[in-house]
Amino acid sequence: MPRYKFSALDVENKKVMGTLDARDEDDFRKQMHSRELFPTKFKALDEKRAAYRLKANEVSELCRQLASMMGSGITVVRAMEIVKDRDSNAPKLKAIYTKLHKDVQQGTALSDAMRVHGNAFPLLLINMVSSGETSGKLENVMNRMSLHYEKEHRLNGKIVSAMRYPKILAFITIAVVLIIFLVVLPNFFDMLADFEIPLITRIVIAFSNILMNYWWLIAVIVMVIIVFVQFLLSHFKIRLAVDKAKLKMPVIGKLLKIIYTARFSRTLSSLYSSGVSMIRALEITGTIVMNTYIEFQFKELVKDVRNGELLSVAVRKIDGFDNKLANTIMIGEEAGRLDDMLISTADSFEYEAEEATGALVALTEPVMIVVLGGLIMIVLLSVMLPMASLYETF
Repeated sequence: MPRYKFSALDVENKKVMGTLDARDEDDFRKQMHSRELFPTKFKALDEKRAAYRLKANEVSELCRQLASMMGSGITVVRAMEIVKDRDSNAPKLKAIYTKLHKDVQQGTALSDAMRVHGNAFPLLLINMVSSGETSGKLENVMNRMSLHYEKEHRLNGKIVSAMRYPKILAFITIAVVLIIFLVVLPNFFDMLADFEIPLITRIVIAFSNILMNYWWLIAVIVMVIIVFVQFLLSHFKIRLAVDKAKLKMPVIGKLLKIIYTARFSRTLSSLYSSGVSMIRALEITGTIVMNTYIEFQFKELVKDVRNGELLSVAVRKIDGFDNKLANTIMIGEEAGRLDDMLISTADSFEYEAEEATGALVALTEPVMIVVLGGLIMIVLLSVMLPMASLYETF
């Protein structure tokens, strides 16, 4: 049994450090919640991190294949054998699936075999597979997980695709600026060495000289800043403050709230409808949201629900979810169709996330164009003003 070294915060927000024996990360989190501790940092002392973590579309494809074959009466062992042979063109996947097949062939449960691979498989999938094995509904669970990760992949893909144009525009802007300041302007400014030039031209010349003579220092400074920021974000309190600040940002904060709400609804509905208890489902869902500030609040959420408070009332206290979520859950509770309402809510918020992402990109494009236009205008002024002065002098 691996031993976990951890740093955590207790109910009084005091720092606690120590070690804890647990079967896996899931068991570790259970024990921490039972002790009313919120882990800020932890690692298994003998942990071997997976060399490859499956992407959402790969998880979806695996679940779809297993569900299809199990529905045809094929055993899990035989299904895994077929899966590992079909992924011969993906060496990393094949290695994971081969080990998975070997473990289940030796009698290990599929969920336990997945745990062995560390972070290769999502914690949600492992818990859902475990629930399906216990209830005898593994095929249904696999179908549900296939749909779950397919939608997650589609949403992530649309966000990445929507942000591609601003990234390309930013890259072009930086490239154009570097070419102008390092190649074009130096040759022109050499002609002006013996003349009096305007302030804006002197500033541009100074900036160009800095880029030419100290580019290596600028590169070092940028790298140091990146490493320093990563170091800061590794500290729980700073990461907590940053994730909280993200939610308060104009436009972006609203988009993130919608995405987090959709992710929460989809995950909770998958767990709850598969027979996982509400308390356990909430504990797992808190780690899936991918925001430290929201995850930190889940400790009180789980505590309130365990004490008999309605989920709709407890969720309303979470700072980071869309207000519509609590009202939708309340309707589901009153109608006795909470899992259906959560699925409907997830679909609704995923659609809103796509729309909000499109709106964000539509706002970003003109901003980037204005920035690029402003830089070009500065360059033109720095060139045209001294040219005009030279014309008047001649």
